[in-house]
Amino acid sequence: MPKAQPRAWQRMLSGRRLDLLDPTPVDIEIEDIAHGLAFVARWNGQTKGDFAYSVAEHSLLVTEIFRRQQPSAPVKWQLAALLHDAPEYVIGDMISPVKAAVGPGYGELDDRLTAAIHLRFGLPAQIPAAVKKQIKKADKLSAWLEAVQIAGFTQEEADKFFGKHDLSLTKSLAIKLRAPLVVREEFTVLCRSLLDV
Repeated sequence: MPKAQPRAWQRMLSGRRLDLLDPTPVDIEIEDIAHGLAFVARWNGQTKGDFAYSVAEHSLLVTEIFRRQQPSAPVKWQLAALLHDAPEYVIGDMISPVKAAVGPGYGELDDRLTAAIHLRFGLPAQIPAAVKKQIKKADKLSAWLEAVQIAGFTQEEADKFFGKHDLSLTKSLAIKLRAPLVVREEFTVLCRSLLDV
């Protein structure tokens, strides 16, 4: 008798059943993404404050930085910035040293989920390299701000690990630590507003 394949799907609160190895856009809902990301802690939870700093909060910050760095960016690329870490709603957030230790399997899983998420919300499965680079620039600046403001890094350490950045566009940006349900709602509202344009 053949050995049964291990379960590779997860049931979402929406009732959808997402196959992690072969995700399809029809099994992806923004409410599931927003809920999951609002409860996934960045920095493995090693941040100051009364709430964990969530991937949803990080995604909102990256989107704001991206908008400031690319003020004429089309709405679809703002949406891509908001969804840049969306696969983490089911696979969690791993710090870079752990991703390196896990190997290429994590990246392949992330890529499949990203493609399905993008297609679900009207984006190309793979966004153009130039846009991806712009979003990564905003992501790195967000990581720098998080490192210094809430993760206990000195500016010198943040420069070493996340690069030196022009902070002129971020002077008014303070890291927010809010309840997951508040962040979930803001993420959902922003996503819907970008989809409605």
